[in-house]
Amino acid sequence: MITKKHKPELMAPAGNWTMLRAAVSNGADAVYFGLDKLNMRAKAANFTVAELPEVISFCKEHTVRTYLTLNTIVFEEELAELEEIISTAKKNGVDRIICSDLAAADLCSKHNLPFCISTQSSISNSLAADVYKRLGAVRIVLARECSLEEIKIIREKTDLEIEAFIHGAMCIAVSGRCFMSHHLFGKSANRGECVQPCRREYEIIDPSIDKSLIIGEDYIMSPKDLCTIEFIDQLIESGIDSFKIEGRKRAPEYVAKAVSVYRRAIDLYFEHNLNKENKTKLLAELEKVYNRGFSSGFYFNVPSSEEYAGVHGSRATTRKVYVGKVINYFKDAEVAHLILETGEIKIGDNLLVLGETTGVLEIKLMKMNVNDKDKSSAKKGDEITMKIPSIVRRNDKVYLIQQIN
Repeated sequence: MITKKHKPELMAPAGNWTMLRAAVSNGADAVYFGLDKLNMRAKAANFTVAELPEVISFCKEHTVRTYLTLNTIVFEEELAELEEIISTAKKNGVDRIICSDLAAADLCSKHNLPFCISTQSSISNSLAADVYKRLGAVRIVLARECSLEEIKIIREKTDLEIEAFIHGAMCIAVSGRCFMSHHLFGKSANRGECVQPCRREYEIIDPSIDKSLIIGEDYIMSPKDLCTIEFIDQLIESGIDSFKIEGRKRAPEYVAKAVSVYRRAIDLYFEHNLNKENKTKLLAELEKVYNRGFSSGFYFNVPSSEEYAGVHGSRATTRKVYVGKVINYFKDAEVAHLILETGEIKIGDNLLVLGETTGVLEIKLMKMNVNDKDKSSAKKGDEITMKIPSIVRRNDKVYLIQQIN
């Protein structure tokens, strides 16, 4: 068995500034993000070309690698725009491009910008890997349909870097190549516009008898989310170079939690302390944020009929409920001034502060001053001061984290 001498890269999704800061502050080694064109998450907030210098500068300041996704199919009339984006990415110091269209790969070679081949290309064997190596690729993102044993064999037969998904949404289609969204809504999955009609409840109508059936109990086109925390050690030992978390369209707290948990798991492995007890605790943490239930994906076998969500939406054990916003922060005293705009909070509650500059900050409420008096609870309209060692900013949103029974 291969044993990695170096820690695998932990790569996080960044769909906007809040997610980017959450990923960086929670231990990501790299982030992947798209611009407002030619990436597979067109529905994410994404960044603009004008923001690219600031994004790259921020990541370099924190020693985080940057991967720009240009992984949709590219039409003839978009070639000039594609080259302009690649040229701009090169000038601004993007570390790598993630692409699937060979036009993008060729233009990356022309501009001497390293590129990785996206999972959209469904690379599932070493011969395909070698073809892309000859084209100049430095990394392949393996097809999600590869098993752990197949990954080990591919690892032995190629010296290309290997990237694989370790957490997040899975698609009913092979490597996400699906026409359902395009057919029903004119929104192409292969252009990053998928509206996920596969995950909905369906009604089957028989007009001959004027009756219908609701097909919603099993959600047979909505797979559970991939979660590898219980066998992350096996993935490390397989020789995978980069562990990728899916989720550019999910909430910032999902990114913060997923990155922090997998960061801890990887570190514990190299501290020789990733035991069953720690895995159980880490799994419980992942269950707190958005998920459709968890599956091991294709790593050990082909997903069965038990590997579908069974519900619409999330199975998270907690939810965030908006309660107010930050009015001010006193840096010297490390005190935040908040106003409660709805609901109630009390000592012992867990709060979440979100902001474009702040990122994601989770706080255990141990003490607070309500309308200039020490109190154990606060309600709508109350102004609160509380100790927060990390800087928060005016108009950052504050949420109460509630347990879901």
